[in-house]
Amino acid sequence: MDLLDGLKAFVATAQTKSFTAAAEQMGISNRLTSKYVAELEAELGVRLLQRTTRKVGLTPAGAELLARAPALLDDLDDLVAEVSEGSRGFTGMIRVTAPMTFGELYVAPMVGRFSALHPALTVSLQLTDQYADLATEGIDVAFRVGAAEVLSVKALKLGNLEVIAAAAPSYLSRHGMPNTPADLDGHACILDTNRKSPKLWRFSKDGTETNVLVSGRYFVNSASAACALAKAGNGVAYGPRFALEQAIDAKKLIQVLPDYTGEIRPVSAVYLEGRVLPRKVRALIDFARDDFRQCYA
Repeated sequence: MDLLDGLKAFVATAQTKSFTAAAEQMGISNRLTSKYVAELEAELGVRLLQRTTRKVGLTPAGAELLARAPALLDDLDDLVAEVSEGSRGFTGMIRVTAPMTFGELYVAPMVGRFSALHPALTVSLQLTDQYADLATEGIDVAFRVGAAEVLSVKALKLGNLEVIAAAAPSYLSRHGMPNTPADLDGHACILDTNRKSPKLWRFSKDGTETNVLVSGRYFVNSASAACALAKAGNGVAYGPRFALEQAIDAKKLIQVLPDYTGEIRPVSAVYLEGRVLPRKVRALIDFARDDFRQCYA
């Protein structure tokens, strides 16, 4: 059997928990994926996967192999890329995750710009507002907004994003423009539950910070949803500038309290502590750092 094909099929199946999804990822048939894994199990003399009618799980031996096999495959891809990148760039796959709205509006286009330089590279981009476990889900790099709180990961800061407040012209014509953060107390505010304290909005001016408690009828877990509700005249949204600026430029929203600076949140590329990064992953992080500065300077 081909040990490399077996390892690739096993890792893809273990990470996706599905032979069908693994086959799609590898570009081969479901039957061939299953055959490769079975041959690997026979070669090693242990069962790696627990098959049920609904999903595929890991045995203890499978979990041990999954903890090391992706890095081995990355090292091999890295070696191949080092030899061939002069003519065709990086090869293999990079697995990336990011928050939903930030991923849609920035990370996906950024990854597209990077992969355009490396036509032989495959990118798996998973967008979710839940923190992915990089080790168990086989993620190479996560782009995250806010401070990293997990000790097992390292974070390379790309830059900062400002949180701003905005409302639709129709809403402001009915309720008036707030002049100070304290004025928000009388306004309908749209609360983003992805923030640790959705009702606590922070502003600063001339070195003085003001925290204000707000209230509202709408609780959402998406900056895009908050923007949509604000555009429809339902209240004041408080979200990252990147999520609101297109609507502001189109005059569908007006920035509220423009003389104040909103909350500043770091944006980082996060990867596993203690792991030697494959060159293609380091290249993506370096590209993202420069690209982010150009987009949000």
